[in-house]
Amino acid sequence: MSAAAHHTPDTGPTVRVLLADDQHLVRTGFRVILEVEDDIEVVGEAADGERAVAMARATRPDVVLMDVEMPGMDGLEATRQITADGPGGPAVLILTTFDRDDYLFAALRAGASGFLLKNGTPEELVEAIRVLARGDGLLAPEITRRVISTFARPGDPTGTAHRGPDAEAALAELTPREREVLMLLAAGSSNAEIATTIHLGEATVKTHVSRVLAKLGLRDRVQAVVFAYENGVVRPGG
Repeated sequence: MSAAAHHTPDTGPTVRVLLADDQHLVRTGFRVILEVEDDIEVVGEAADGERAVAMARATRPDVVLMDVEMPGMDGLEATRQITADGPGGPAVLILTTFDRDDYLFAALRAGASGFLLKNGTPEELVEAIRVLARGDGLLAPEITRRVISTFARPGDPTGTAHRGPDAEAALAELTPREREVLMLLAAGSSNAEIATTIHLGEATVKTHVSRVLAKLGLRDRVQAVVFAYENGVVRPGG
């Protein structure tokens, strides 16, 4: 990859990023891309999952850029451990070659906040990191389609799960409007699209989304999609 063109950030503090990939050249390429951005700082590099977990705790980055296949502890287990403390910790951006559905769904359940294809552009990488740093989740359109199609397969083990008591209690806390917002989130709708659908202002929708995530104990929109499908709030095509 070549370095991304310089972008002037909108506003906000520096985004701290940890790089986790077992290939030194890949990490170097990411560092070159990111360090030309005034609002992004690379705070460390890790060549395996165990080191990624330790460095995430030591450096407290905003975003961890995580490869899946690494020696020893892989990126999935590292993601699980990094996100185990719940909201407030680093967001994990998974880099995927998009040829392993099992990785994708395991990473979603492990708490990853975003996915990016390894054949993406430097500009897409930079924007993805900024999106996650703002507290939003990110799925490439191709990956969103794969998520929906997999949940839609009858009898697929990654499909809708039985709703547990904790999920029941959390869902009971949602107002009818918040439940409607959750269903639209699960359909992949943006705040603007939700606002149009239910005839509210975007600022109001953003407030509803924040309340939904807080009541359900979820980090971001990506986790809301997983929660909604796994707990039968929505079903593909419904």
